[in-house]
Formats: sequence, C-alpha cells, structure tokens
Amino acid sequence: MILGYHLSSEEHGPNDLVEHARRAEEAGFAYGVVTDHFHPWIDAQGQSPYVWSVLGGIARKTTRLRVGTAVTCPLFRMHPSLVAQAAATAAIMFEGRFFLGAGTGERLNEHILSDAWPSNVRRQAMLEEAVGLIRLLWRGGTHTFEGRFFTVDRARIYSLPPDPPPIYLGAVGRRAAQLAGRIGDGLISTSPSADVRAFDESGGAGKPRHGELLVCCAETRERAIETVMRQWPLPGLPSGILTELATPSQFSQAAQDVTPDALKGSVVLGPDPAEHIQAIERYARAGFDHVHIHQIGPDQHSVFRLYEREILPQVGRIAVGARA
Repeated sequence: MILGYHLSSEEHGPNDLVEHARRAEEAGFAYGVVTDHFHPWIDAQGQSPYVWSVLGGIARKTTRLRVGTAVTCPLFRMHPSLVAQAAATAAIMFEGRFFLGAGTGERLNEHILSDAWPSNVRRQAMLEEAVGLIRLLWRGGTHTFEGRFFTVDRARIYSLPPDPPPIYLGAVGRRAAQLAGRIGDGLISTSPSADVRAFDESGGAGKPRHGELLVCCAETRERAIETVMRQWPLPGLPSGILTELATPSQFSQAAQDVTPDALKGSVVLGPDPAEHIQAIERYARAGFDHVHIHQIGPDQHSVFRLYEREILPQVGRIAVGARA
C-alpha cells in the first residue's frame, strides 16, 4: 500500500497548497493529488484556485512527490487539446512525476460555459474520445481531428515531455470502471466500494488503483465532527446529486439536512491511529494499492504529525487484498 496526500483546492488557497505539498513530501507521503474545480462544493470552503498554476508551483517546491489531478474534466470547461497542452507542460516541470487524472466532471464546475449538461452515458462517450485526442496530440506532430464531440484543426503541441504522463480515470460505478480499465492507465476513486472487479476484467489488471480517504485529525472526535459538518458535509448527501447541482449555494442548502450520523463510516474522525489504519486496510481489502489522505478543515499540520509519526512507518505492512 502506497500513501498519498490530498490537496483540497476547495478549502485552501494556491500558496497554501504549494506549501502543503512540500510538507507532505517532507512527512514521507509518496504522492499527492490536487482537485481541479472552478467552484468549491459549498461556500464555507471558500477557495478554488486554478489547478495548472498551482501545479507549476508544486513542481518547483518538491523533488520526489508524484503529483496528479483528481480529477480534470476535459470535456466542457477545458477542451481536451488544452488539457493535453497543460498536462504536457506539467509533466515537463515535474520531470516524470506527473499523472493526469481525468473524469466526466460535475455540473458544479462545468456548467459555467454552457447550460447543457449531458447524461452520464454521453459524458463517458465524450471522455473516451477526449482521452484518445489527448494521446494523439502527445505523439507530437501536427494533427487534424474530427470526432463525434471534438474537432481540432492542424494542432501541434511543441513542448512535450520525453514520455507522456499516465492517464488515470475517475470511477466508482461499473460502467465508469469498465471504461477506466479499457482506456486508462489506472483508476482513481472516492470510495472503496468502487467496482474494482469491473476495472480488472476490462483491462485494468495490474494497473494502479488510487482511493481517497476522508479524515479529520482534530484533537477530539466532537471537534472533528464540528469541522466536517461545517467544511465537508458531502458524505451525508445522496451520491446522485453530487454531479447534478450547479452552484455552491445549492450544495450548501442541500447540506442543511445532513446530520452527524450520516458521517459514520465515511470519515475517520479524530487522531486515533488504529482507526486510520483500519480505514486504509478497508481500501486494501477492496483491491486498492494507493490511498490519498484528505484532511478536512484548515488544520493540515495535525495530519502531517500523525501520519509521519504513527502511520507511514507501518504502511509497508498493509498488504493489498483480494480484488473486490
């Protein structure tokens, strides 16, 4: 099991994210992921810097940490040709330490350029074409492309890394996991319940699997609950609305009905190392070999101290279990 650190661009400004990445590397985390949002989920989170600028800062402040987006939607707000160019530049700056996480997005971030919000099935078809176009442009040379969803006229990316970065696809359900296994270089998921078997059976066997673990390392469980209810009540919302609501205020309104009981099993609350390790082991049993730790709230130093002293030294003993 390999542990990473989650850089939450919804909760932290750009300079803080760069410093958190530097501190994560110092603490011993092997990799980091940074979210690519135009809006935060709820207004209380209060941030949403441009991820590609942040990545440039992280590249100059770290030397070992592998870093990727979790995840970028190359369909609406950014055309896949621009994502291809941005990711190629990031890969050069990270000197082989960058990966591109890609997914079908949320209305929250992607509606800003268009009122249209296609079905999930259509967005998955768009993602497949977008990934193919990105890989085409990474080959070098000039390309014209006319697809079902995207068009490129005599485009060439001049600044290319020696080797293209891997593309990991975000997925939880069966259809998305199948797509990730078939065209992706790895899987990124927000839940250990992701359909890893479908990922394996569709070509994902042997490819990396990254999972996000929500934690709040406050001094007490009660303080952790207060922080999560204020900053990240999303685990208590029906999963179906996460891709459908359009604004942070709509999410904030929906979150008013969330109760602390809804957080059970979704967030590790408090500083008990045993509870954190048990949650990591749950991902391991589901077949994940990477887990990135998302510390909710402004206090990031607590998670660095806890993991540096108590958890990272033990993580080598956590074996990835049978595939889910």
